Amino acid sequence: GKRKIHYLFQDGKEMAEEYDIKTGQLISRKWREKNTLGGTGNWQVEVGEPTSPLLGALESELITESSSNPVFMRKDTLSSFQWRIRNLPYPKEVYSVSVEEEQRCCVIRTSNKKYYKKFSIPDLDRYRLPLDAAALSFTHANNTLIITYRKPKEILAAEEQLQKELKKIKAANSGDGDCKTQ
Repeated sequence: GKRKIHYLFQDGKEMAEEYDIKTGQLISRKWREKNTLGGTGNWQVEVGEPTSPLLGALESELITESSSNPVFMRKDTLSSFQWRIRNLPYPKEVYSVSVEEEQRCCVIRTSNKKYYKKFSIPDLDRYRLPLDAAALSFTHANNTLIITYRKPKEILAAEEQLQKELKKIKAANSGDGDCKTQ
């Protein structure tokens, strides 16, 4: 039920995306670039569930992160960018979400000083589009803060064009092996 697309760029960067075949919705996007010695680095998740490191026999005995810590992740819809922060138990009135135009980022603050987070929207940076405070909204339910940023018409048009192009591409292989270039 997923379509995986692997991009290789001239500057050595790689991007891997997964789309739901039925809806065309982006499920995950990861970036990787060469490290200073020329080897491949680790994947950085931009959209989707954050990857948890595989625990080996020795690592499982070491100190681990608390399961009650806030978990920040991005999960887009067809019409908006969306971020979810799990494990935030405070009521909605405590949160403040704003746009910092000069720093090109969004900021989450709590009035009780228990949580603070700055995050950028890489899609807007790639298209060199300004941030719009009117497009930003948030809600809180089930200990999860959900921040929504309505996608600008330029990005919606680009995504629609990309979906048309992706439908033309034939699968390089049907397995989960290495990708083949076309």
